[in-house]
Amino acid sequence: PKGEQDPATLIPVTVIHGAKKGPVLAVVAGVHGYEYTSIIAVEKWITTLDPAEMSGSVIVVRLAHVSAFEERSIYVNPYDRKNLNRSFPGKKHGTQTERIAWAISENVVAKAGFLIDLHSGDGGEWLAPFVGVYGGPLASNFPLALSVAQAFNFPNIVRYKMNTQQQIDTKRSLNRQGVAEKIPTILVEIGENGSKNNAHVDAMINGLDESLTVLGITNLNKSKLGVTSLATTPKRQKTHYFDGTLSVPVEHSGLWFPKDMSGKFFKKGDMLGELKDYFGNSLGIVLAPSDGYGLYGLDGPAIKKGQSIMTIATPVAKF
Repeated sequence: PKGEQDPATLIPVTVIHGAKKGPVLAVVAGVHGYEYTSIIAVEKWITTLDPAEMSGSVIVVRLAHVSAFEERSIYVNPYDRKNLNRSFPGKKHGTQTERIAWAISENVVAKAGFLIDLHSGDGGEWLAPFVGVYGGPLASNFPLALSVAQAFNFPNIVRYKMNTQQQIDTKRSLNRQGVAEKIPTILVEIGENGSKNNAHVDAMINGLDESLTVLGITNLNKSKLGVTSLATTPKRQKTHYFDGTLSVPVEHSGLWFPKDMSGKFFKKGDMLGELKDYFGNSLGIVLAPSDGYGLYGLDGPAIKKGQSIMTIATPVAKF
């Protein structure tokens, strides 16, 4: 509904009930309206699902943040300037972003037994494909979440340990809302700079298909049903595992000129890029604060004081 200072909006949702009883999976796309990969992927994926071959239900939020999508707004809502992915569980009578978060929390996440939160690199972001899995003492059924994450066949899997309630509550994201609801949750990230790359879309579709099999919702063989697969399942690739991440904030606003670190391992002290002021004067070279892996970051040149230019993943041999 309309708020006190902003307009009404909508959240397009498709619910597919299988012929047999089974798990309930929630899949959410478009929490950030400029991240097109997930929006296009679910649009194609939904058309391939056959309720007659399903055990359980799939709740698909086709586009969580319509206002940001329509206005091509990066990160934030165009009316209240809030980030939907930092606004859960929301407020029923809050600003538009808070109302969207409340509606998704109450009507989607609270009704699901598993949550898949689909994202890609927003405008101005580079990103190495990865799946985030929520573990630790406050997360639910990490082994199942890890199995679903591995089914996406992405090169990188990151475990986020939920050790304290403060971690869950501080600027709560959609995936942490899943943790708060005590359901296993994964975060899927592929694509960058608001792209619409077909290979990235296909990879997300394949992962969603495989997820249904892992969860026991379907053993669907599309070729037997006469349905043409939208994507060819890729060869199983080597997976890198990471335990947590750290951010690299900068102390000045200005122009950021990054070195290409996307999907690369590096050592503490390696150069990440250079920061300049608005007159071209160097404000300093930014160095890696630790050994790690370039998971995602800002492509430049725009940078604001306090923002992180990169998220570094911490490698481990296994979980």
